[in-house]
Amino acid sequence: MLSSDEVREMEKKPGFVSARPQRIFQMHTTHTPSFLGLHQNVGLWNASNSGKGVIIGILDCGIDPHHPSFNDNGMPNPPLKWKGKCEFNVTNCNKKLIGARNVVQPGMLPIDENGHGTQTSSIAAGNFVDGANFYGNANGTAVGIAPRAHVAMYKVCGVLWCAEWMILAGFDAAIEDCVDVIVIPMGLGHPPFYDDSIAISTYSAMAKGIFVSGSAGNHGPGSGTVINGAPWILTVGASTTDRKISAVAVLGNGAEYEGESAFQPTNFSQKLLPLVNGKACESLNTSIVKGKIVLCDTSGDLSRNVKGGRVKNAGGAGMILMNEKYRGSTTFSEYDVVPTTQVSYKDGQEIINYVKSTSTPIGTISFKGTRIGDKHAPTVAYFSARGPFIPSQGILKPDIIGPAVNILAAWPTPIAGQMFDLFYGTSLSCPHLAGVAALLKNAHPNWSPAAIKSAIMTTADIVDLGNDPIQDETLDPADLLTIGSGHVNPSRANNPGLVYDIQPEDYIPYLCGLNYTDDQVSLIVNKKVHCTTSIPQSELNYPSFSIPTESSAQTYTRTVTNVGEASSAYTVVVYGVNGVEVTVQPKILKFTALNQKASYNVTVKSLDHTGHSQGYIVWSSDRHSVRSPIKVFPHISVI
Repeated sequence: MLSSDEVREMEKKPGFVSARPQRIFQMHTTHTPSFLGLHQNVGLWNASNSGKGVIIGILDCGIDPHHPSFNDNGMPNPPLKWKGKCEFNVTNCNKKLIGARNVVQPGMLPIDENGHGTQTSSIAAGNFVDGANFYGNANGTAVGIAPRAHVAMYKVCGVLWCAEWMILAGFDAAIEDCVDVIVIPMGLGHPPFYDDSIAISTYSAMAKGIFVSGSAGNHGPGSGTVINGAPWILTVGASTTDRKISAVAVLGNGAEYEGESAFQPTNFSQKLLPLVNGKACESLNTSIVKGKIVLCDTSGDLSRNVKGGRVKNAGGAGMILMNEKYRGSTTFSEYDVVPTTQVSYKDGQEIINYVKSTSTPIGTISFKGTRIGDKHAPTVAYFSARGPFIPSQGILKPDIIGPAVNILAAWPTPIAGQMFDLFYGTSLSCPHLAGVAALLKNAHPNWSPAAIKSAIMTTADIVDLGNDPIQDETLDPADLLTIGSGHVNPSRANNPGLVYDIQPEDYIPYLCGLNYTDDQVSLIVNKKVHCTTSIPQSELNYPSFSIPTESSAQTYTRTVTNVGEASSAYTVVVYGVNGVEVTVQPKILKFTALNQKASYNVTVKSLDHTGHSQGYIVWSSDRHSVRSPIKVFPHISVI
């Protein structure tokens, strides 16, 4: 800890780089492996040995080493390159949990004090746990995405927050320990990269060959809210799965509206009860509420459980919790204190209209338990942060979306015998993608972090289980600033055909093109740089396109590497781009060897300089389809 005067003295010393006040960062299963197409002894789990030998480093708030998700049944020994250590008692670490360090309080055990680190670790690489459930719901075998990968925990957060120096120290430790993948389930705003400790730290990790998966943030659905958007980070948004823990609101007019709740009473009366609108349910009158089902909306500062408690204390029989407009269709399964269902904004409005239409509105809640097969899945969760990424709008962010709503994950402090709980947030989607990266790292040990990222992005799904375009929380088709390349498809990512590779030094002209000074770029890449060359942001060899319109046509180059069949040919199709003329040359790419490279040019000419346009550039061979989203927007600003 230095005073301002001490900092000024330090600035005079040889080797000084930078100094500024630190900031505080916010921390942002049984079914998701199956939902993502991962099954034992077949497909990607078989091809990748379930991530065997890959080390996933997780920067979070600690871990519960005793949780069954971290048993080491079937686990191999850690790889010889592993240099980390376990700060628990020796018996608490094993072949699954191979390392645990406390950066927050050196010398203290890296115990998880709020559950977050145990959750994220179990999602990325938890081992098989039979009979996992949450009060009987979502029952099955809990397992992480890469069940044979090793876990290393770096405790960089306290109960509620993460100090910047702790995160930097955690990165240093993880890089020195030789992890393969790093999970970053926290973030902070939109500083320029040279003032962003996560961007700087993750660049160092990437330069060492470490893949980084970061949460896009939970401040959606507003525009420009995405964080952790440096192009060397896989920036992960949030989606639903096809599993619901169903609770149906049944009205007196026969209408039914499916919502969700993890509290599934078996003895709740199906007799139609009076309905009363309590609005925000901040204050309820017992004489009005007693024996009735109360309609509450999600507005105000009170949590769902507090509102349910007020309904219960006022004698209410149950609660229908109705989303505000910005929450749309995103609903959560929580263990409510009173019989409850949470319904979408649209359904809530219809329920209110029914209540207004009759002098004696009646209804009940029918609890249906765990239901799998929602054809609208995946949809984007309302809280999933949206692009553009303000510090660099020429890079399309988020990159990908993944499961992050009602995810059954490990919980460190059992309540009533429950070892698992249901959670939501982009801090859950990024460990899912870290697990996918671990599988690909095993299957393709020579792929760079950028190649793995490209494989994930160019093979993503853009349609839901019903074969319709993926929707956002409004149930309208989601745009590219919401889903990026689409929803992760791990099995397809294992065989992408072509990849867009980027070497660490390739980012330097990109950073110079952001109008950063030599010193600022040097700070990011951790070596002395003179910006003698620069490129526009959109020229980086990225798997997606984000292009500002100009008065004249612009041409950008991409280079792909053949990782499919040695002898192959790909033809190009451009679709979905309106008001913009997009030309690709050449129209055929031919390969005669593996790892052979080929380049193509994309020329964009806007026919409407005021609007946004989006579509896809797709290269297809007999066996592969390599899809890149393209977003064209009116202007670009640099911070």
